[in-house]
Order: sequence, then structure tokens, then C-alpha cells
Amino acid sequence: MPSAATIRLTAAQAVVTYLSRQYSVADGERRRLIPATLGIFGHGNVAGLGQALDQLSETMPFIQGRNEQALVHAAVGFAKHSRRRATLAVTASIGPGAMNMVTGAALATINRLPVLLLPGDTYATRHQGPVLQQLQHPVDADLTVNDAFRPVSRFFDRITRPEQLLTALPAAMRTLVDPVETGAVVLSLPQDVQSHAYDFPAEFFGERDWVIRRPAPDTDEIEAVAALLASAKKPIIIAGGGVIYSDATEELEALAAAVGAPVAETFGGKGAVQTAAWWQVGGIGLEGTPATNRLANEADVVLTVGSRLTDFATGSHSIFANPAVRFASINVNVHDADRLGAIGVIGDAKRSLAALTRAITERDVHPESSWRNRVEELLDAWAIERSDALDPDQLFDKSAVAPDSDVVTTTDAVLTQGQVIGVLQEHARAGDVIVAAAGGPPGDLQKVWDATGERTCHLEFGFSCMGFEIPAAMGIRMAHPDPSARVTAFLGDGTFLMAPTELVTAAQEGLPITVVIPENHGYQVIHRLQMFRNGREFGNEFRYRTEPLELADATEVDKAARLSGDYLSVDLVQIGAGLGARAMRAGTADELRGALDDSRGHPGTVVIVVPVIPHADLPPAGVWWDVAPAEVSEVTTVPALRAEYEQDRQTQRWFG
Repeated sequence: MPSAATIRLTAAQAVVTYLSRQYSVADGERRRLIPATLGIFGHGNVAGLGQALDQLSETMPFIQGRNEQALVHAAVGFAKHSRRRATLAVTASIGPGAMNMVTGAALATINRLPVLLLPGDTYATRHQGPVLQQLQHPVDADLTVNDAFRPVSRFFDRITRPEQLLTALPAAMRTLVDPVETGAVVLSLPQDVQSHAYDFPAEFFGERDWVIRRPAPDTDEIEAVAALLASAKKPIIIAGGGVIYSDATEELEALAAAVGAPVAETFGGKGAVQTAAWWQVGGIGLEGTPATNRLANEADVVLTVGSRLTDFATGSHSIFANPAVRFASINVNVHDADRLGAIGVIGDAKRSLAALTRAITERDVHPESSWRNRVEELLDAWAIERSDALDPDQLFDKSAVAPDSDVVTTTDAVLTQGQVIGVLQEHARAGDVIVAAAGGPPGDLQKVWDATGERTCHLEFGFSCMGFEIPAAMGIRMAHPDPSARVTAFLGDGTFLMAPTELVTAAQEGLPITVVIPENHGYQVIHRLQMFRNGREFGNEFRYRTEPLELADATEVDKAARLSGDYLSVDLVQIGAGLGARAMRAGTADELRGALDDSRGHPGTVVIVVPVIPHADLPPAGVWWDVAPAEVSEVTTVPALRAEYEQDRQTQRWFG
């Protein structure tokens, strides 16, 4: 018999060729699983993957970046907005380039978002002796810095021979499309092996479809949860990101109506409800609404859909105060389905919610009108409070600030961060997207942003990673090219100063994104937490040092040199403009309105800096969080805060 046809390719050429012919299929939609590769070349990937991407650029476009971590964030943003049906590959060189991607890998894995990472690795042949950036471990000779990816990846393989790709690449694709196991997938590629050739079977490079499965729920599990919901007097549903990725909004809303249950949303589930009905109650937890959290306090049955329930959502297990509360859960992941001792349904959110609604309908459940009345009572009160906090035309009265408040009244800012959000909400249209991560912006959006009516809100708070916002907005824009829709990254000045450089990539690629920066002069959300737990500020505001540090020759430090001078003078507008954006400053609500109106439809990047009043926060959520003050301290404010913490900790419960 004649031998099967083969094609001789380098390992790198094989990787790129294979990736260009992989497709995902979900609900009849077929699309490229990995339509492009992002990266930065160095000696560890330029002659291997770099050559292959050059040769095959017509089938695998390459996007050049400025920082490898940011490029992973861009790929994650693309995957998130694509509802996990597609992602991007990211390549980096050996050593620091590869290590820059570890943070992004952790973010992807923790948030259950697919991304393919292709870091260069040190030589497999070892002919060269110790090479540049090699980790010479005294015990594990085959250990390289890339092993740092192992604990933060869902799949890791080091390719030491080209033919290993025959099993490694399909395994990588299988993980990317698996709703249970998806996350960061890492193929570590030694520099020399990238350029080694092998006679691959030609059929290996045929087009292949990867079906994103929808596991069906077990009938008995559905019946058990239906019985629990039917017995409830005060049910509440908590929607997580799994609802969005499963495209289960319609089924979620149908169940809420059938059961008469208000629907709360986690950070990942923001926008899971698209209809502004009575049962759409918004964010839950530490940065949720006080109305939602009060409902969670009173609920007797809690159904969680597609969420792993982090401590932010549950108030470190303190938010469910009803002594008789019981839990149920729908999740594709068995490890997430039984949290809080829940009766678990293991299955796809869309299919499970539909089955559960049918089971409820068959039971002829009649929701309690008193519970709906309670929901509407709390929502009406919150609506007034929210409106007052967001109203950009109601000037903040600095003269009314209490003497013991730490609200800063001496800057030129006239708007609060909440009022900036109020203007952004006025401006938002169907199809628009806003993204935030880490710090104050995602918490404030979780609390007050209206993500119904096809206004998408992406909040990365699973890893709470500063620097995610701008590159994620780029990835979202690549997945959402509609020129009439605005993609906005909402981030504080602390995050912007940490990682603004992908603005250059956005300009290079002609990606129309808008970056809105509320300038509050520091890491102010941590300042707020610090005041709650330590009672005084240290090291979070952007202030000049009043006394120079003398460290070079000192045998001891005889004075505390603090950052206690004036706020730093930093021109964020100039930074944005210098990195290729159309940048402007808007000091008032009308100036911000004008900037947003004038820049909508701008073909490139827009940066809008808005000074905001430091420490003028939105209304509190009324939820405790387990961050412990020091048990012993000479700082006079700490003992009382520790005592308060110990008292509050009594609300923390174990549910199973």
C-alpha cells in the first residue's frame, strides 16, 4: 500500500498552518477559532514562529504589541466578547517576554476564558551550553522559567520534538473549546525546536471543526431544584458569567418570571439580564446595590447560575442572613455547582434553565406577591439614591463636607466619579461596550451601570488585574468592529499610569476605542479600604515626598519620610496624545458630554481625562468583606477597627 501523503514543515510552520484551519461550532455558527496572532519577537521566537508567521501571514495575520502581558489581555477581551467561541494566540520570546505573559495566563484561567500562549523556551538540544535567559536549577535540570505557567494554565505542554505537535495541538484546541476546562493553554516552544522540520501527515492540516458542547442536565437534578424553588417564599437568582457565555439570557428571564424571583448579577454576569423588568435588580455583593444585598439577606432560596461565587459576591459568606436559607446551583463545572452546599444541576446554563422553567411550569407555581412588593419597594428607594449619586448637573457641595471626612475639597475637580458614570450612561447606546477591571471603576459600574438594552458591560474582577482595560478594549473592538458602536475603557489614573503603552498598538492598528480616565490622584479604592481597616492613609495617594530619602550610606533610617506633599503634577492628556491618541480634558459635565459627542465615530483612539473629587464615593453596598486589621498595633486607630472586625465576623457563616 502506498504511504500516506506527508508535508515537510518546521514545528513553527506546522503550528501556524494548523491553527489557521481550526474552527469552532456553536449553535450552528462556524467561525475561525484563532483568527490572528499577537506578539513581540525576540531571539527566542523570531527565527521560528517569526519566520512562520511571515511566510503564512495571508492566513494568520500578525499584530505587533508593546507589552506581552497586555497582548494576553487583548486576546482575553476578544475571547470574552466572542462568548468564548474564538480567541487569539500570543507569542513571546524566551525569558522576560514569556514571563510577562504569566499574569495574563492567570487572569484567563481564573476567569474561565480561552487564550493560546506560544512562549519561546530555551534550547532542547543543549548543544549550546548555558544559554541566555536559561534557568540553571541545581536539582531539576529540565526546569525552565516557562514552568511558571503550569499552575496558572488549564493545559501546558513543552514541545521538545516537532512530532509531539500531532497530539499536543488537538489537546490544546480541545481545552480551548471546553466550557468546563477552558482557560490559558500554553505550548512552550524551545527556540531550536521551532525551526526543526518533520514530515507531518498532510491530513493533519485539514480543516477541523470543534463543537462547543452544551451538556444536558440530569432530569432528577432538575426536579430536585424545581421542588426547592416551588417551596420558596423569597427566592433570588444570582446570574454569573456562565449565563452570558451560554447565551442564556432569554431562558434566565423566563425562569425569573415563572418563579417570581429577582435576578442579581455578579461581576462576570453583568448584563446577563437584558430586560428592565421588576426582577432585574443589578449587582450583588461588596460592590452591589444595597437593594440587591438586602434581598439576598432575606432570601430563603438562592439559585446560582454559571458562577463560582467569590467572596466579593457573598460578602465572604456573610450576605445570606436568613437562618433557613437553602441553595441550588446550575453550572457545567461540578466543582462550582455544589458551592455553599447547594443542590447542583450539572449542565449547560441555557439547556438547564429551559428545563427548569418547564418543570416549574408543570408544577403550576404561583409566586408570592408580597415578595415582588418587597423587591419593588427596595428598588424604588435605590433608584432615587442612584439617580442622586449619578446626576452630573447637581453640583457636589464641597462646603457641606464634614470636618472628619477625608473627601478632598482642594482640587479643581467639580465632578465625582459617580457623576462621570452618569454622563457615560446618558451617552451609552445599544451596541456600545464598556470595560473595567480592578480599582474603583469596576465596582462603581457593578453598582450603578445599566447594562440592559444591549449595552454590554465587561467587568474583569475574577483576577482584578490592573492594566487589563486598554488592551481588553482593543480585543473587544477586534471582536466588535461595528463603527456605530463605541468601545470604552473606563480606568483610573493609577491603572492608566501603570500600563498606557498599548495605546500605540491601538493607533497602529486603527482600532477605535475610547479611554475615559477619572483622575483622582491615587489608588483611591485601596485608600478607602485602608481607612476602613487601618484608620489612616499610607502609600496610596499620588503625592510628592516632603523629605528626601537617604538610603545609600545610612546605617539606620532615623525619620519616616512619607508621601504627604501636594498631589503629583502629571499631564495625562499629554501622555495620551504622545502615544497616538486624540486626547482631551473635560472638567465639567457639559465638557464631558461635548467630548463624547464630538469623538463618537472617531476612527482612532480617544483619551478623555476627567478630574474627579478624591474620596467622594458612591453610596455603600452595606456588605462586609473579610479583610482583617492587625491583631496588635501601636497605631492608635487600629485596635478599635480590629474590635469592629471581630464583631462583624460573627455574621460570617459556613454553608457547606
